[in-house]
Amino acid sequence: MIKNFFKSVFYAIFPKNFTCDICGEETFDGNNLCEKCKPTVKFNNGVTCPVCGRKNVISEICMECKALAPQFDKAYSPLIYGDGSSALIGKFKKGSGYLKDYFCDLMIQGVKSFPEFDFITYIPVTKKTKYKRGYNQARLLARELSKRLNVKVIDDVLIKLHDTEEQKGLSKRKRLENLKGCFRVHKRKECKGKRILLVDDILTTGATADEACKLLRGAKAKKIYFITVASVEYKPEREIIL
Repeated sequence: MIKNFFKSVFYAIFPKNFTCDICGEETFDGNNLCEKCKPTVKFNNGVTCPVCGRKNVISEICMECKALAPQFDKAYSPLIYGDGSSALIGKFKKGSGYLKDYFCDLMIQGVKSFPEFDFITYIPVTKKTKYKRGYNQARLLARELSKRLNVKVIDDVLIKLHDTEEQKGLSKRKRLENLKGCFRVHKRKECKGKRILLVDDILTTGATADEACKLLRGAKAKKIYFITVASVEYKPEREIIL
């Protein structure tokens, strides 16, 4: 109660939306993005792949999902990763945990479009990363969604045993090899026969999601729905390297 009181006083004096969350310019209009930065945040509200949820050119399963079907049943992300959204997520990871409110404002409608699920959990980080960052950003999102949906969060369903090498620039297959053995199911009984909403911040190749979901499948999860803040746009001209 004391913590909530001081938080209320702080936001009464320093409203959250008085500066732009990307450039820091003053806004004072109740928006978290200034007019200059607002166009850099691209919304994923057009045609998407019905499986991975990434922006697509036609309303059909993208070739990457056809070539290597994801381990989840359905995914959704409200933003296209790049420019403004990457800046926001980068800031979110580096101490600006309050951005969970803005992101969940965007994610909530997509979550409601999923079939019913039994509980929410999230992609874990190592203890070292959590200590360095101060929190797991996926857990912040999961707990905020839980409050809004009145669906329980189960912590530590998955745990991350060790950090992986830099994933940027690797193909999906290389990423999967890099991630192999880094996760473990810690709460198998909670997964059996259950429909799970798995939360993370970004969907790129889907390697992290696949590795985590494969383990949840092994623990007999019935359905897995995956939600992120942003996902990389699917580009059919891009060579599919698996």
